[in-house]
Amino acid sequence: MLTVHHLRCEYKINPIGLDVRSPRLSWHLQSDQRNCVQTAYQIQLVLQDSHEQMVWDSGKVISNQSIHVELDGWLPSARTRYDYRIKVWDNHENESDWSVTAFFEMGLMDSADAWRAEWISAPLSAEEEKDESCPRLRTSFQLNKAVTKARVYVTALGLYELHLNDKRVGEAYFTPGWTSYSKRLQYQTYDITDSLEIGENTLGAYLGDGWYKGYLGWKNEQQFYGKRTALLLELHIEYSDGSEEYIVTNEHWQSSSSAIRMSDIYMGETYDARLETAWTDIDSSSWSPVEILDHPKDIIVAQENVPVTQVEYLQPIAILTTPQGDRVLDMGQNMVGWMKFTIQGESGHEVELLHAEILDHDGNFYTDNLRAAKQRIQYTLKGGEAETYEPHFTFQGFRYVKLIGFPEHINLQDFAGAVLHSNMEQTGEFKCSSPLVNQLHHNILWGQKGNFLDVPTDCPQRDERLGWTGDAQMFIRTASYLMNTAPFFTKWLRDLGADQRADGGIPFFVPNPSSEIFSNEMQDTGHSSAAWGDAAVICPWTLYEMYGDIRLLAEQYGSMKRWVDYIYHQGDKPYLWNTGFHFGDWLALDSKPDSYIGATDPDYVATAFYAYSVSLMRKAALALEKNEEAAHYGELHDHIVKAFREEFVTPSGRIAVPTQTAVVLALHFDLLEESGRKRAIDQLSKLIAEANNHLTTGFVGTPYLNPVLSETGQHELAYTLLFHEDYPSWLYQVTQGATTIWEHWDGIKEDGRMWSADMNSFNHYAYGSIGEWLYRYVAGIRADVERPGFQAIHIEPQPGPGLDWVEASIETMYGKVLSGWTRQEQGEMQLRVVVPANTTATVVLPNAVSDTVLLDDVALDQASDVNDIQLEAGQLQVMLGSGSYLFQYKMQLTEA
Repeated sequence: MLTVHHLRCEYKINPIGLDVRSPRLSWHLQSDQRNCVQTAYQIQLVLQDSHEQMVWDSGKVISNQSIHVELDGWLPSARTRYDYRIKVWDNHENESDWSVTAFFEMGLMDSADAWRAEWISAPLSAEEEKDESCPRLRTSFQLNKAVTKARVYVTALGLYELHLNDKRVGEAYFTPGWTSYSKRLQYQTYDITDSLEIGENTLGAYLGDGWYKGYLGWKNEQQFYGKRTALLLELHIEYSDGSEEYIVTNEHWQSSSSAIRMSDIYMGETYDARLETAWTDIDSSSWSPVEILDHPKDIIVAQENVPVTQVEYLQPIAILTTPQGDRVLDMGQNMVGWMKFTIQGESGHEVELLHAEILDHDGNFYTDNLRAAKQRIQYTLKGGEAETYEPHFTFQGFRYVKLIGFPEHINLQDFAGAVLHSNMEQTGEFKCSSPLVNQLHHNILWGQKGNFLDVPTDCPQRDERLGWTGDAQMFIRTASYLMNTAPFFTKWLRDLGADQRADGGIPFFVPNPSSEIFSNEMQDTGHSSAAWGDAAVICPWTLYEMYGDIRLLAEQYGSMKRWVDYIYHQGDKPYLWNTGFHFGDWLALDSKPDSYIGATDPDYVATAFYAYSVSLMRKAALALEKNEEAAHYGELHDHIVKAFREEFVTPSGRIAVPTQTAVVLALHFDLLEESGRKRAIDQLSKLIAEANNHLTTGFVGTPYLNPVLSETGQHELAYTLLFHEDYPSWLYQVTQGATTIWEHWDGIKEDGRMWSADMNSFNHYAYGSIGEWLYRYVAGIRADVERPGFQAIHIEPQPGPGLDWVEASIETMYGKVLSGWTRQEQGEMQLRVVVPANTTATVVLPNAVSDTVLLDDVALDQASDVNDIQLEAGQLQVMLGSGSYLFQYKMQLTEA
């Protein structure tokens, strides 16, 4: 039976508020037959709730395309919902039934011309510099007839929280999100049709400082984007009689102060429940007229990323009393979000919550690593009945919560940790025979949860929380195995392009409010470090490989070119990059004393990444059928590689920069001649041996270290690095009780001391890039760049010492890919593979010969549904169509 399911429009389930001119549809096929390939599809669109009014019918289209399908020759209308359904045909002459109906709804489209509303703000007070409270703005209106459709389109300078008739609207938080505010500002769309009431309705919003005018960076500064928060809102109502009405922000709205006395992303929130009043309170004495602000509307775009939501709640696992006498909740997990709590007491009583990631060596509450970020919640009780509170415009990074002013008896059930992050679909699962490696995978996943809150931040707790470009590109492939990051990075890359300098330079972090955040040597540029700026090229290409998104690659291609052109014009030679500030191999263990930059020559790192970005530019040009430009980049790459070898490789083929990272980059970026490559492989193993078989790499070298070892025949050494439990290693953190990835290999030293109070995050995903190796090499799941997005799948598991079994899967654009292997005694190997419909897979069986392999209990050469069997470089390769398969054989060689 053939069915169509998992319908998506622009990666999303039933999205509303799209401004995409040509929305793309994707779907999964499910079949009870192997080797299922789609041969044709048909898509039908109808207007919402009008099944007779067909607006577009593709007819039967002969094509195997089932992702990112554009609706040729059709253009949507603004503010219109379209229902769609899909049927397909396959190579077995099956025709599916029509899928269940899904929908997408367009937004305002041309935002500058579409907005009827005015920007409104709370009036300035005489004490505006001292007033940190969050204003609220409202209007009331009458409904006298039945409503068939109601949509709110809303954005803000700062953050907003929307309310209708005393109820919060929607599940999104930190709206409208953080973008390059001077150039791009998102709006959100809400369906409130079922929430409106006949009679009087009150619509309003709190406004918070957020990233727009709150604290940013580590210099204790505010107001990088503006000095006043403001609201822009339209409510479009359609009535059953066909008439329409618009409620918009204008001079008739009112403003008042609120019970939110202060709310800041870094500092926390102060809330006085005694000041609460209902939105619908008819007493207007405390409300004042709003002021109209003059601010652009042509920068407004529809929501692009998935929203930040409360994804789950965690219950505290214990209440501790520290040696210093503090009462502390232990959440059991380093998390990002806030505490929701219920309390009962006298009016005016104050309680306080402080947040920390760890306890110190003595078991006391530790906040020194937060620097200036207070992460403090202060709550004043209204009094009387039990009252429940959770914050509005702040988030904390924490595992431990210090309670001040709470009753002597603490009921853990009165507290819950709300986990907030961009609501990306989790796509990857990994489990194995090692509990420590399973915990490592858990830590990588939770590092992503904590740091993917609207932008890919470097840390979610201290006074930083910035979208560092280098960290993002180092982790993007791991992130895209774990979760569907395509909408998340689509938004972020558009901000990267918006913040890109006229000369092509890329800021150190995106969005980029100001280079004034920096000090010392970094302030000279504030942009364009090698491996950081290369995010402009690496990230779009990685998304193309993982999701097959050719449109995004084409959209970012201009930005990619500008970055490469920028590098070309920097050095005193066009094929070497030997000028400017570079972070180098940041936080590498071979750094000089009092330096964060590793021992690898920054010019070496810069030129290596220059070559790598140009090689990816060539691939991107070919994918976009820009053959002349591909030839240009191919020639440029040859020149860079030649210059690299002349500058950094001795005539005898030895890499002149003797660090693990230097050798890893040369091997991974294919910068060496064959003879030099063989020597570099030996050099790398010797460098690791000199470090007592441990790594010394930092941010730049670590993502590629284990992949390079596995690619160059040193897979067992890669396993050795993985399974070390002493410092420095990934599992050292695990044995120290980590539940997320640390910023430093020794964030907590072996004697219990802290690495530093200055820069010591315990939730920092960069070293979590080992996750790619777990999925791509240990489990062996990777995309084939010739047919990106996992339309063609390569499965090549690489067992090694320390693991008896592994099972990993990733939910791709086509469906779930699974690879699970088990090694038994006497070298018996079982490999289970799942290949989704409308894809093919090349499965490489480790250490196998064809005459010993059984496929589903049948000799491999007699098995049906096998497309081809080949022997390549001594490895047995089996070409398969879709389906579930079980291989069994005795391995030729057993692992030591």
